[in-house]
Amino acid sequence: MAASELFTKFARVWIPDTEDVWKSAELLKDYKPGDTVLHLKLEDDKETQHKIDPQTKELPPLRNPDILVGENDLTALSYLHEPAVLHNLKVRFMDSKLIYTYCGIVLVAINPYEQLPIYGEDIINAYSGQNMGDMDPHIFAVAEEAYKQMARDERNQSIIVSGESGAGKTVSAKYAMRYFATVSGSASEANVEEKVLASNPIMESIGNAKTTRNDNSSRFGKYIEIGFDKRYRIIGANMRTYLLEKSRVVFQAEDERNYHILYQLCASKHLPEFKALRLSHAQNFHYTNLGGSPVIEGIDDAKEMRNTRQACSLLGINESYQMGIFHILAAVLHLGNVAIKSNERDADNCFILPNTEHLIIFCDLLGVDYEQMAHWLCHRKIVTGSETYIKPMPKFQAINARDALAKHIYASVFNWIVHHVNKALHASIKQHSFIGVLDIYGFETFEINSFEQFCINYANEKLQQQFNMHVFKLEQEEYMKEQIPWTLIDFYDNQPCINLIEAKLGILDLLDEECKMPRGSDDTWAQKLYNTHLNKTTLFHKPRLSNKAFIIQHFADKVEYQCEGFLEKNKDTVYEEQITVLKASKLNLLAELFHDEKPATSPTEGRPSVARATVKSAKPRALQPSKEHKKSVGHQFRNSLHLLMETLNATTPHYVRCIKPNDDKFAFTFDPKRAVQQLRACGVLETIRISAAGFPSRWTYQEFFNRYRVLMKQKDVLSDKKLTCRNVLEKLIKDQDKYQFGKTKIFFRAGQVAYLEKLRADKLRAACIRIQKTIRSWLQRKKYLRMRKAAITIQRYVRGYQAKCYAQFLRRTRAAILIQKFQRMYSAWQKFLRIRSATIVIQSFVRGFRGRRQFKAILREQKAIILQKHVRSWMARSKYKRTHHAIIYLQCCYRRMMAKRELKKLKIEARSVEHYKTLNIGMENKIMQLQCKVNDQTKEMKSLLEKLSGLETTYTNETEKLRTEVDRLRANEESAKVSSNKITSLMEEIVILRRELKETQAQKKRLEEGADKYKAETDLMVSQLKEQNALLKNEKEELNRQIQEQAKEITESMEKRMEEETKQLEIDLNDERSRYQSLLNEFCRLEERYDNLKEEISLVNVTKPGHRRTDSTHSSNESEYTYNSLLSSDPGEPEDGTRRMEEFPEQKGALDMSLFLKLQKRVSELEQEKQALQEELDRKEDQALRSKAKEAEDQGVKARGAELEYESLKRQELESENKKLKNELNELHRALSEKASPAVTAPGSPAYKVLLDQLTASSEELEVRKEEVLILRSQLVSQKEAMAHKESKETMTEPMVLLEDICKMKDQGEITQAYMGLKETNRLLESQLQGQKKNYENELEILHGEVQNLKEEINRQQQLLAQNLQLPPEARIEASLQHEITRLTNENLYYEELYADDPMKYQFYRISLYKRIIDLMEQLEKQDKTVRKLKKQLKVFAKKIGELEVGQTENVSPAQLADEPIRPVNIPRKEKDFQGMLEYKKDDELKLIKNLILELKPRGVAVNLIPGLPAYILFMCVRHADYINDDQRVRSLLTSTINGIKKILKKRSDDFEIVSFWLSNTCRFLHCLKQYSGEEAFMKHNTPRQNDHCLRNFDLAEYRQVISDLAIQIYQQLTKVMENVLQPMIVSGMLEHETIQGVSGLKPTGLRKRTSSVADEGTYTLDSIVRQLNNFHSTMCQHGMDPELIKQIVKQMFYIIGSVTLNNLLLRKDMCSWSKGMQIRYNVSQLEEWLRDKNLQTSGAKETLEPLIQAAQLLQVKKKTDEDAEAICSMCSALTTAQIVKVLNLYTPVNEFEERVTASFIRTIQVRLQNRKDSPQLLMDAKHIFPVTFPFNPSSLALESIQIPSSMNLGFLLRV
Repeated sequence: MAASELFTKFARVWIPDTEDVWKSAELLKDYKPGDTVLHLKLEDDKETQHKIDPQTKELPPLRNPDILVGENDLTALSYLHEPAVLHNLKVRFMDSKLIYTYCGIVLVAINPYEQLPIYGEDIINAYSGQNMGDMDPHIFAVAEEAYKQMARDERNQSIIVSGESGAGKTVSAKYAMRYFATVSGSASEANVEEKVLASNPIMESIGNAKTTRNDNSSRFGKYIEIGFDKRYRIIGANMRTYLLEKSRVVFQAEDERNYHILYQLCASKHLPEFKALRLSHAQNFHYTNLGGSPVIEGIDDAKEMRNTRQACSLLGINESYQMGIFHILAAVLHLGNVAIKSNERDADNCFILPNTEHLIIFCDLLGVDYEQMAHWLCHRKIVTGSETYIKPMPKFQAINARDALAKHIYASVFNWIVHHVNKALHASIKQHSFIGVLDIYGFETFEINSFEQFCINYANEKLQQQFNMHVFKLEQEEYMKEQIPWTLIDFYDNQPCINLIEAKLGILDLLDEECKMPRGSDDTWAQKLYNTHLNKTTLFHKPRLSNKAFIIQHFADKVEYQCEGFLEKNKDTVYEEQITVLKASKLNLLAELFHDEKPATSPTEGRPSVARATVKSAKPRALQPSKEHKKSVGHQFRNSLHLLMETLNATTPHYVRCIKPNDDKFAFTFDPKRAVQQLRACGVLETIRISAAGFPSRWTYQEFFNRYRVLMKQKDVLSDKKLTCRNVLEKLIKDQDKYQFGKTKIFFRAGQVAYLEKLRADKLRAACIRIQKTIRSWLQRKKYLRMRKAAITIQRYVRGYQAKCYAQFLRRTRAAILIQKFQRMYSAWQKFLRIRSATIVIQSFVRGFRGRRQFKAILREQKAIILQKHVRSWMARSKYKRTHHAIIYLQCCYRRMMAKRELKKLKIEARSVEHYKTLNIGMENKIMQLQCKVNDQTKEMKSLLEKLSGLETTYTNETEKLRTEVDRLRANEESAKVSSNKITSLMEEIVILRRELKETQAQKKRLEEGADKYKAETDLMVSQLKEQNALLKNEKEELNRQIQEQAKEITESMEKRMEEETKQLEIDLNDERSRYQSLLNEFCRLEERYDNLKEEISLVNVTKPGHRRTDSTHSSNESEYTYNSLLSSDPGEPEDGTRRMEEFPEQKGALDMSLFLKLQKRVSELEQEKQALQEELDRKEDQALRSKAKEAEDQGVKARGAELEYESLKRQELESENKKLKNELNELHRALSEKASPAVTAPGSPAYKVLLDQLTASSEELEVRKEEVLILRSQLVSQKEAMAHKESKETMTEPMVLLEDICKMKDQGEITQAYMGLKETNRLLESQLQGQKKNYENELEILHGEVQNLKEEINRQQQLLAQNLQLPPEARIEASLQHEITRLTNENLYYEELYADDPMKYQFYRISLYKRIIDLMEQLEKQDKTVRKLKKQLKVFAKKIGELEVGQTENVSPAQLADEPIRPVNIPRKEKDFQGMLEYKKDDELKLIKNLILELKPRGVAVNLIPGLPAYILFMCVRHADYINDDQRVRSLLTSTINGIKKILKKRSDDFEIVSFWLSNTCRFLHCLKQYSGEEAFMKHNTPRQNDHCLRNFDLAEYRQVISDLAIQIYQQLTKVMENVLQPMIVSGMLEHETIQGVSGLKPTGLRKRTSSVADEGTYTLDSIVRQLNNFHSTMCQHGMDPELIKQIVKQMFYIIGSVTLNNLLLRKDMCSWSKGMQIRYNVSQLEEWLRDKNLQTSGAKETLEPLIQAAQLLQVKKKTDEDAEAICSMCSALTTAQIVKVLNLYTPVNEFEERVTASFIRTIQVRLQNRKDSPQLLMDAKHIFPVTFPFNPSSLALESIQIPSSMNLGFLLRV
């Protein structure tokens, strides 16, 4: 596409401007070829016209799209020209506050004239290890690139920092050196990096001064070589200086200063050590007051003096030398104040007044003779061929000589200091490579340019030539690499200008020649220049109005040089006589300056060669008498410049161009004129021009495809991206010369990317318009539907309101009718009631009168009847009494007579024996009859009592009813009497009341009137009171509200204060903990450093011959062992096992006899116990028999019969079980005697099957017995409850029965004696029942005991079964036999109790049991003989096999060895329980540490064994040492353990698995020490057995602290390992990789290519980070790490991820966009999802990501209005003000539809956040480690159950 086609309407161009250099404008109409004028509109809406040159027809440069403005690399701009570069720098500097910008290989640095927080150690760490294009431009990025290329390419590097005075060259060079010192460190303990940095303040104080352009301008050039060893650590440095501005010592322009050191001396005059210098204020010295500005604002010279002295001390310049330097410099100041007077008589003579104070001080300070110095300051010596003359000098010549001496002295001091700095920085070991930092003056042009400016511009010409060649070379290499056809690019070659200066008969050659002439002068030299070069070269010109100046056309600009002073400065003449006086000085340092000189070198000469050997600055040489051999300053400078160029050409250069934005030193103020002048001078525009001449825009195929995918159709997209891009470009750009296809990139001519961006923007704009059209249509339809719905709703509500109003009208009409109806009804009803009431009153009075009269008549009749009744009843009673009394008297007389006759008969019969016998014979039957009769009477009595109670209740109710009725009648009677009396009075009262009624009605009217009036007044008063009450209530409520608010505020303030204090205390605690842990980390680092030094020293020493330790090559089958090591199996040593096998028969026999004796003893004890129990049982039975009666109840007999039946059943069951067990034992005997071979005991053999069957059957029988016991127990309990209920019932009913009997027998006195006998019988039955109850309780206790025994038997059987299952197969049968013997013994004891009544049966049973035991012993002896025989055979076979197959036995695993038949069958179970201790010998401690710590493989232990097993083993060893009270062993073991862990962690410091494993075990060991320490705080969760295992003798609290510190060190090491693993993944996975494809749009990049966001092979993605987190988490869980500790580690990991991501975001402008914010938020959500999956939400890890989340939100929120600013300030609480402002400054739109953040909005944010107190630090501290805590986590594992697998090779440990 032709360039003219881009000049269409609305296109923007740049037009020249006198003030702003370039101004932006917009085309108002399309440009057509042939037009002579462009119609433009400026940014201020003014219209103008731009004329086109008719000859060149050159159009104004086009402006880049806004999306490309502000790029990190200027070469990324589509249009590469001067206005584009200037505008891009201005936007970055002014709007984004970014001072660094790439321009291809050049870093452009603009001086901000403000301290920026971008040079801290955190920024250094952020740039360390990063690619140059991945981060925002920075001086640290250039330094990192140089450091990386030095290590990668094995080639020396150079960083060339240039720029004019005040541009910031020195600061940039200083920061580059600081970066190298921080990143690389030093290779020795001399802290070389600190010395390198300490050289800066020294050189600044003696070589820097204030100028009009810079307060700290370097007045010399320097090249510092920083040396590195093979490990790329700093070992030393060397400094070369160039062209010190000596003239500044004696002359300064206005508003400038002399060198800083002189003012620092004057500011420190009050110090005691400076009293001898006799200094005063700087204004009092001639040399320091010439500029009239002795003070720099904001600079404390006294403080700077302290820094300078401190730096001198660090570099080895001791106090004596420092004071010598200060004496010399003070003498220079005093020398400047020496007044030289001219002789009035002879103007060619001059003199110094005698006793001149300053000259005296000068001589005293330097230790020289006053007279000689005063003489030679005014005289000079002239030597001819034969004579010597002393000639006085005129005043001006003497003053020049004085100044020359001062300059020479200062230059000598400067060179001496440089020499000693190099000496201090000299490398003690061989230098492998170096990085040079060149800080040299930039191109200078002033109103008056002299010799210094000429040399400076000459050096810049040489550097520019080298720069052009390097840029040209890089371009050529890029084209060749991509196989692009190379066309020669025309670039400016400044070799003619260099030849003009340094070639033969050049300016310097003519200057040296003129200096040699006796009468040479500046004028003659100027004439020679005119004659030689004028009109012969286009680069040399003569000014029109001057004959003492010349003009040179440099690469940057034309410069006019004044010839005056050129010869004098080139000669640098100092009179020899003055030097001779100084040589005789008594000051050692001064004598050293002028005596110890080398004649062959000069102060400004460099090193003689370019080799890697360290180059030292030469010392000042003495003046030579033969002046023809003295080299001029120009010659020396040219030689040193040639050496510098050779050095730079031998290295890889890196360029830093410093730009001064304005001359007023205003912060962030950009002057386009000054900036463009410097850009032209420093070569930046030349770089742009070279790039623009070829193909400046370069894209990879993938980047081009991702960016311009929108311009492709679906059919254009092929699987081959390269072919797709080629096809699309051929369609979009017809001119194939505008682009080229390389191997990996597409190259575009200038402007083509802008054209593609235009096409892309048009496509997106069209799509956006269509989207907007659709959205707006949808919105309008939604709006219409909402309006329609709203109208319908309004209509519905209006109609409803009208209907409601009509309905309300109808309701009111109906209500009015109802009210009228009810009101009329009420009036009629009231009238009726009044009439009815009056009628009733009249009737009541009439009826009352009639009733009273009738009542009186009835009353008189009733009273008469009562009187008659009483009289008649009295007469009848009197008659009855008389008759009754007579009858009774007659009966008594007759009965007395009959009783006397009967008494006589009874007395006669009582005396006879037959009657007595007959009476006794029927007594028993009579008693029984009486008993039956009593029972019948009792039942009858009960029924009668019930009937009686019912009748009583009925009678009571009837009585109450009658009483109430009588009371009512009486009340009616009384009321009737009263009513009759009142009727008359009431009639009278009616008349009175009627009269009073009339009066009352009249009074009522009056009262109603008054009441109405009073009511009105009262209502008024009530309303007023209500108002007042309402006001009072409101006031009360307001007061209450205020009180509540105040209380709430006070409460909230108190709570807030408490929370703040609590938070502050927590923060202080964490800070204290972090300080302690950082100190611990520092101690660990120093300890490691000490160990490294010891290793280095040991390597230096000669190694002595001797035994060398090698790593163990033993391998074990770690997968063989599982968690079953918890179960008890007692491993023994092989030797012991062999010995046991050999002594097997004797041991077996002894064991069986001892068991037999134990059984005998136990049987005897049980017999004694049985006899005692039998006696006790007999005694109780006798008591029960004595208490029994013949008349025992049937229930007691039945119960006893049930018990006897139960006992017989139980006996039968046990006998059958015994027979069954005997049969099983016989089967076992037969199975064992069938085959006499090891196969009998093998798994699957008949014996083995029989044993398993028996075990299964025994377990089933135990279950059955257990169920039967439970059933019997439930039956016994139910019987007990029934008996108790019966007894309670009988005891309750007995008194009632007795009472009934007594009641019945009141009238039967003849059976009293029989009743007493019955009572005695009842008492006997009661005592019998009590006896039976006691027997029942005893039997119940016995049954409970049997149940308990059965439970214990079941538990014992289960334990034995579990133990037998864990024994080897051959040992199980032996253990089973022992179990059978034990069971039979218990059975014997049981049958002993069973046959207690029959001793003969029991004795027979014992004999049979002994026979069975003897049979078993014989069987075992036979088996032992068979085993010994097989052992011998096996040894013979093994020997033969070993001879045939040598070496195969080494590969046999422990599992195979475990199945060998040579193992002993009999492994007796130990009687004692283990105490959870491990015993070891003192000599085995090293072996324990080696096998358990140093050579342990965590993978096998973590997968197959108990988590924390090494910690448990170590603690069990400590417990044993504590148990035996051996403090030496405890101390030695703990110390060895700690040292062993440290050693393995140092050896495998980068292995996450090792570090995690030992962190887990160290924490578990610490928890064990706490859990078993005996302290109550740690014993809460222990079991009683664990409390018994607590330490007894030693308090290991101090060792707990040491182990806790060790755990902290391991935690910090684990954090470093995780950080090293995660560091390469974070930036790529969290920022660069596009997790959501297609969201981010790539922008054009420049020469510094960023890392691609497309996931290529080998690049890290978010999935990589998640996989690594899963790996970390699973490893820690396998190692059994505490969950709380895992949470802290995860929190630390997430902090690392968040901080590194945020730091890179803050340092990468290309990442600060809306789409990248979406990517970050998605990535963070994936990490949060991982936390939820692992159940780690409470770990605090999510909170560490909050700054990153808020930064991502900040990229996505709206950033325009004040409301947006307020929302941002409230949202970004976790970000600092500096970070918020930085993100807003870096925010870069990816598409044209996004907008940049305005400067005013950023200022609004800053104003709102100015009161926020947060850290000024920009980046998060990615190295920060949260203080770790180890919460106490006790273990529930029993120590006695822990088993040690043989794979750990710890067979020497014995369980105790």
